[in-house]
Amino acid sequence: MQTVPYNNQTITPSKIICVGRNYVEHIKELNNETPDSMVLFNKPNSAITSELKYIQEDCRFEGEICFLIKNKEIEGIGFGFDLTKASLQNKMKEKGLPWERAKGFDGSAVLSSFVPLQGEMQSIEMKLFRNGTLQQHATYDLMIYKPDKILSEIQSFMTLEDDDVIMSGTPKGVATYKKYDVFLALIYVNNKIVLKEEFVAD
Repeated sequence: MQTVPYNNQTITPSKIICVGRNYVEHIKELNNETPDSMVLFNKPNSAITSELKYIQEDCRFEGEICFLIKNKEIEGIGFGFDLTKASLQNKMKEKGLPWERAKGFDGSAVLSSFVPLQGEMQSIEMKLFRNGTLQQHATYDLMIYKPDKILSEIQSFMTLEDDDVIMSGTPKGVATYKKYDVFLALIYVNNKIVLKEEFVAD
């Protein structure tokens, strides 16, 4: 089983629950329809990694604020890449088929370490720099579905186990990437950096 560092411990998420289309500008950049209800899908434990690998030419990175679950509540915060095989996902969507082949493959959930979430939930923010340039920026206010709504929606039909991870959706700025691209992810709470992690694609 794949593990994730959290608060000087090693934890083992049983699954990752991902929110799709949770930022208006991201919906627009991919020419998607705005959904009538929350879009949710899962990544298995086998998708988890700490290393950003170059997968293929059309593989897209999607940076996201991630939450760690304890006692059915949000306890920790981190960063994650939802890697997506874009052409394959488009084919799946056209045929009305599930996305797992495009989003749940091994190494498709690139996760940082996690830290306890201490501070105002409304103040959370993520910045992702690619080769020194700001690529993606996410805030609580930009989310269509806020973390408490995401939590309640998931728990309306699925049990959240301790150490499960929620990926809360990606803001605008998704793109394909190349080997040796350098990414710097920053997570803020109450305007202070609580997590800083670098990923180099190899």
